[in-house]
Amino acid sequence: MTLQVGVLGYRFMGRAHANALARLPMFFPDAPAVSREVLVGRDEAALEAAADRLGFSRTATDWEEVVSEVDVFYNLGPNHLHVEPSIAALDAGTSVLCEKPLAPTLADAERMRDAAAGSAGVAACAFNYRFVPAIRYAKELIDAGEIGEIRHFRGSYLQDWLVDPDAPWEWRLDAELAGSGALGDLGAHTIDLARFLVGDRAGGIERVSGHLETFVDERPVDSEGNETRPVTVDDAYSAQLAFANGAMGTVEASRFATGHKNDHTIAVHGSKGSLTFSLERLNELAVLRGDDRGYETVLVTNANDPYIDAWWPPGHVVGWEHAFVHENYEFLQAVSSEAKNELHPSFGDGYEVQKVLDAIEHSDDRGERVELD
Repeated sequence: MTLQVGVLGYRFMGRAHANALARLPMFFPDAPAVSREVLVGRDEAALEAAADRLGFSRTATDWEEVVSEVDVFYNLGPNHLHVEPSIAALDAGTSVLCEKPLAPTLADAERMRDAAAGSAGVAACAFNYRFVPAIRYAKELIDAGEIGEIRHFRGSYLQDWLVDPDAPWEWRLDAELAGSGALGDLGAHTIDLARFLVGDRAGGIERVSGHLETFVDERPVDSEGNETRPVTVDDAYSAQLAFANGAMGTVEASRFATGHKNDHTIAVHGSKGSLTFSLERLNELAVLRGDDRGYETVLVTNANDPYIDAWWPPGHVVGWEHAFVHENYEFLQAVSSEAKNELHPSFGDGYEVQKVLDAIEHSDDRGERVELD
């Protein structure tokens, strides 16, 4: 059976997922067959050009006409478009992969989670960094108890694309369209990795204390600067996390970190050792195994490492785009096998991340720690 795929969105994430779909049959021969059936957007001229470039058979300007016609619906639109199209698709029994964060608000994320629970379709939230081989290897070590009882989780996600106060306004800077700023855009990835890597062993996140800051309150709409629009989201956040087992977490993100383009760094410290990962060196994992010799840098490119047997000989590195291939492989395998309850990250996972994001915002608003349910 060939799965017909409809995709909403054709820019950054649209290209990333279309590339992944094209690569799948070349490197994962057991992946389900897919047809890039329909690309959905508003600008018809741009949409036609994108469909031709990304390999889609046709285009549509109304997602409502598409969600019940395809087997799989990829919701890659702006955050405020995650909710209704995804719910409509799930109500029609169509499987959905939705980009992160799951929704602009916790209430919307709850609606999406509940729609997924009641649907015959499979629902996945696109936390692509779970599918980096070095991250999977880190989880294997943590789950095997190699670094002992978890004491600390640290995560930072730093970018600098808004450092210039004249950088133009876009939808990611509007609370109604995006929900939040660096917190949801970048922090969602870090919180998901905290849950994925140490959530089980640390007993989950119990409370948070957060701080959000907006450095530039308005930005130009065009290059002439004749019109500006307000920035209604955070430019940076930081938060402290408390895990049920007593472990501590420190997380932060900024779109004002001068000199950092896409710097996502994770560190996990345990009673017997530590692990450190940087997205800027995504084939490597630094491992400390509880002795005085310091960290060992492990190149996660051997054939027995997660996903690597599908790619190149040992030492031939994979890149950022390969995580999307792995993510699509797992999602489409679940759709094909109807293994709905075995797929992670699910909409349930996306909802749990949203709970933490929401609590961090409430902590900043109230100036106090917030307990999670």
